[in-house]
Amino acid sequence: MSYYFTILSPTDVPLFNIAFGTSKSGGDGIARFRFPDTAQYMNQFIIHSSLDMVEEAQWMNGNMYLKHIDTYPPASAYISAFLTPSGARFLLLHQPPNAAGPNANAGSGITGSSILGGSFSAGSSSARASASSIAANPTSPQTEEAVRQFMTEVYENYVKTVMNPFYRQGMEIRSAVFRSRVTAAGRKWL
Repeated sequence: MSYYFTILSPTDVPLFNIAFGTSKSGGDGIARFRFPDTAQYMNQFIIHSSLDMVEEAQWMNGNMYLKHIDTYPPASAYISAFLTPSGARFLLLHQPPNAAGPNANAGSGITGSSILGGSFSAGSSSARASASSIAANPTSPQTEEAVRQFMTEVYENYVKTVMNPFYRQGMEIRSAVFRSRVTAAGRKWL
C-alpha cells in the first residue's frame, strides 16, 4: 500500500508532507502510486479536495481522529483525518495495491500502489497479503486502528516539534528528525 501524509495549517497551508509505502506483509517501504508521473500533484489534489469533508466531519464528531472521511474512486484512494486542538489537520491518503490482478500493469511498469506506507508489487508480494492485512481492506477496523495509532504517534512528535522555541506558528516543518520519526511511525503501524 502507498501512503501520502500531509499536515495542513488551520488556513490550509501545507506544513509537511511525505510519501511512503507499507513495510508490512512483505512491502519494501517504497510508495508506488497508480499515476507515477504526476503522483505528487495528484496526491495534493486528492488531499485538498477532501478538506470540505474534513470540515463537515469535525463538527459532527468530537474526537480528534475522524477515521476514514473520504474516497477518491478514480485512484482507489482513501483519506483519513486527524485534528489537533490548534486547528492543524493531519490527512493520510492511502491507496491499496491494484486489485485487478498480477498482470494488470504488466506493460506499464507500474506495480501495486498505496500512499504513505508501503506498497506491494503486482507480482509475488501482493499474493502474500492476507485478507486481514492492512492493504487488503482500507476501511476495516484493523486498518482504522493502525491509522489511528500512526496519527497519534505523529501527533505526539508534532507537539514536540512545534514547541521548539525556534519554530514559528504556520512555518513549514523541515526537521529531519521529525521526518524520520514520521517514517518510523509509518513503518511501525502501516
